[in-house]
Amino acid sequence: MNMKIRNFTPLIIIKAIWQLWVKKGPLILSHGINSECNLRCKFCIYWEERLKEMEKEEIFRLLDEASSLGVLAYNVWTAEPLVRKDLPECLEYAKSLGMITFMVTNGVLLKERVDELSSLDYLSVSVDGTKSYEKLRGVDLGRVLDGINAAIKKGIPIVINCVLNGRNLDEIEDLVKIVEDLGIWISFEPLYEYEDISQDVWDELGIRNPEKYRKTVDRIIELKREGSPILNSYTYLRMIRDLDPDLHCHVNDLILHVSSNGELENCRVYRQNMGDVEGSLGKVWEYSKYKRNKISEECEGCLFFGYAELSLLYSLKPEVILNCTRIFRRFIRS
Repeated sequence: MNMKIRNFTPLIIIKAIWQLWVKKGPLILSHGINSECNLRCKFCIYWEERLKEMEKEEIFRLLDEASSLGVLAYNVWTAEPLVRKDLPECLEYAKSLGMITFMVTNGVLLKERVDELSSLDYLSVSVDGTKSYEKLRGVDLGRVLDGINAAIKKGIPIVINCVLNGRNLDEIEDLVKIVEDLGIWISFEPLYEYEDISQDVWDELGIRNPEKYRKTVDRIIELKREGSPILNSYTYLRMIRDLDPDLHCHVNDLILHVSSNGELENCRVYRQNMGDVEGSLGKVWEYSKYKRNKISEECEGCLFFGYAELSLLYSLKPEVILNCTRIFRRFIRS
């Protein structure tokens, strides 16, 4: 592996422990930094919304308030962060506050903008297959891989995130081979069927062959045991194999979800408005605590990779902690 850990010092780990278990404050600001996208994926709910976007100065104030709350990481995503021209300035400002910076992207604009991303610590690129990729996303996979290679040359640690769906189950080993050849990491999660999208889409892309899906995830587990650079824990992989979210969700303890128009949302599934952050992010976070907790208690659970793994880690599940330790060691040795 040629990816190095950035900014994960012992001090950061101590700060995270203090923030979560002593201050009981959020760890991550997950920001839908814009509502524009350069793709029109029919399984996505975000590119059609066209919400008002926060101005750069408003984002800076948001970051100031998040920093004062003890937030340690700034994650930009949706609809496509690289469409936003002032993205590098926002990342740089978060960096100046001592935050670790993440970005989730479709990767289409990565090659042409990678030189602007000097303040980016970690990168997640959505790649949902090999042969099926162009049909799913409407763009040639080679263009995205060119962007990934450009980011690798810049030394940015990269994870490819693959959403398992009805079209790509035969392509997983090929995708893992690509990741191994690139010297990066891969994570998996099952497709989430949003109610706002036509049932015809889910009939086409949804997981409709449970036996084949289960065998595919079993093979992912085998590949991980064989040493493939798969980020997911075995605990999580077994849950997605069984499509059983056997966990207590702690997302509302860990993450501040802010939409592109400046609303605090409880999570990316239910997306209930907890309040406008323009007044005071801290007050909205505090005043919405009861409502957020009630939603978590009533939630039937989801299997989004980040949500589930973070919740399992927060719950101190031994195998998940061990998986994180192994990954850190592999990063450090690379």
